[in-house]
Amino acid sequence: MFRYERPQKGRLREFHQFGIESFGLDSVYEDASLIMMVGEIFKTLGIGYTLQLNSLGDQNCMPQYREKLIGFITEHEADICEDCKRRKDLNPIRVLDCKNSACQAIYAQAPKLINNLCDSCESDFEKLKKILDKNGMAYEVDTHLVRGLDYYSKTAFEFVSNEIGAQSAIAGGGRYDRLVEFLDGKATPAVGFAIGIERLLDLVKMPELERTGYYFGAMDENAVELIFELGSQKRVEDKVIIEYNHKSLKAHLKGADRANARYCAIIGENELNEGTIWIKDLLLKEEKTVKISEL
Repeated sequence: MFRYERPQKGRLREFHQFGIESFGLDSVYEDASLIMMVGEIFKTLGIGYTLQLNSLGDQNCMPQYREKLIGFITEHEADICEDCKRRKDLNPIRVLDCKNSACQAIYAQAPKLINNLCDSCESDFEKLKKILDKNGMAYEVDTHLVRGLDYYSKTAFEFVSNEIGAQSAIAGGGRYDRLVEFLDGKATPAVGFAIGIERLLDLVKMPELERTGYYFGAMDENAVELIFELGSQKRVEDKVIIEYNHKSLKAHLKGADRANARYCAIIGENELNEGTIWIKDLLLKEEKTVKISEL
């Protein structure tokens, strides 16, 4: 995906997302199911998060709230930033998401949509919280969590991390029951989420694999058969990688490193003549030559 506007710090102009969209189910259980799915993804990846929730209302309660919010913004218009003044006419609810600290201090006293929900939206939001509570899914209600497009309604959620700076959202989603209508389709309930891949890459901590086992290789073509025999015998008691082609020592060491082997065991022309094998401990960086019988 691409961003049209100038990207903020921590955001890329070209980025990738993974997401899921569910169409046709007008149920708060589906909202909860997708939220819990995101939680499971982050749990599996070992990523900590805070889940933030809000309700955006619907066509029954949003218009009245919008008028209240515009009235509040108008009262404080002299003290808010230029972006908020512009948003007052285009999409007033977006002012609540302003990152200007002076504006946020003002909006702390603004009317909250969650206190102006109709009975249906309030019931759905309470039901959603109850489902998450019963399933051990912790969350915070963020009354300033909004969406910039008019087809969103009811549930809005974000997963945020405190490990990636100001741009802390690592997944976001919500219900967008009016999207299909905006695209000239018939009314179709919908809910979904998106996860930023680049932000996941910043957060996933890959486990360090422990070096283990042996890598057997030959530097002389005549030693390949012996290497295969020794490696096969050693495989009974340990993990073993056998290289069937004779190569230089440098090439074998690279192969052992790629295989994450603990020991690199090599037979060259000299070792073959002397009945010995050269072994390097790739963890301790120690090497020695021993009799094959001592292997």
